[in-house]
Amino acid sequence: MKSPNGSIGSIGSLQTSAAPSLSGSKTTLNRPKSEEPEEPEETFLEKAKFYTSLCLGTTAILSIFAFLFLIPFVVDPAISTIIADYDPVPVTCVVTEHIYAEGMKNCSWSSCREGCTTAAIRCHQLLVNYTRIPFEEWQSKPRDIDTIEWDVSDTKFLINSEGCGYPPRVNCSVFAKQHGYSHVGEPFPCYYSRAYPEVVIGRYSWEDNLKHLILSLIIPNVIFAVSIGVLSYWYCPCCDKACHKSSRVYAEKFPVKEE
Repeated sequence: MKSPNGSIGSIGSLQTSAAPSLSGSKTTLNRPKSEEPEEPEETFLEKAKFYTSLCLGTTAILSIFAFLFLIPFVVDPAISTIIADYDPVPVTCVVTEHIYAEGMKNCSWSSCREGCTTAAIRCHQLLVNYTRIPFEEWQSKPRDIDTIEWDVSDTKFLINSEGCGYPPRVNCSVFAKQHGYSHVGEPFPCYYSRAYPEVVIGRYSWEDNLKHLILSLIIPNVIFAVSIGVLSYWYCPCCDKACHKSSRVYAEKFPVKEE
């Protein structure tokens, strides 16, 4: 057996040798875990680009629907008015007959309709005679209605080129009171079609017709083109490559042959 001094020494050596291992184990236990890389937060510009793209896409879709809506209500009537070629100088008209009818069978046509997509249930039918004498000249030198030779007699009279419209611009009751009822036989200004002489309307303006046609064609299409152009520049790879391609001339990419 070992002496007490020797045993004590061996125990002390064991304690000293075990101490570093314990401390080492503590250090290994206290090591912080490896942190996973955090995803970068979206910057303000990225968020702005996302919401701007959303707005541009919505605007492009709405511009298409707006253009399709304008075709039957603005574009088609404006083109029909241009084709009819109305005389911009008002001539003299006289209402010869005013009929107020009710029912779809009796309203096969109407001088005025409030709404261009619905069938007329109540209608005012006005027939007129007109002469190509300008209305200003008629006012300065009145003629006898019974002796005048009319260019066209008993033709349909419409409020505008389509014979319809929407309030408050078109009010058929006011239109009928203005030209029919007690005003039958009174001269008033009207516009006739040089392409279709039997067509006579009460309202016409070349400037307004052309303005509405141009605006209805340009505004929706320009908005759609700008929206699609910006979205294509941002997200289309082909557009991005085309915009950032080298500005060198194609011939400069080939080596020059030395003499």
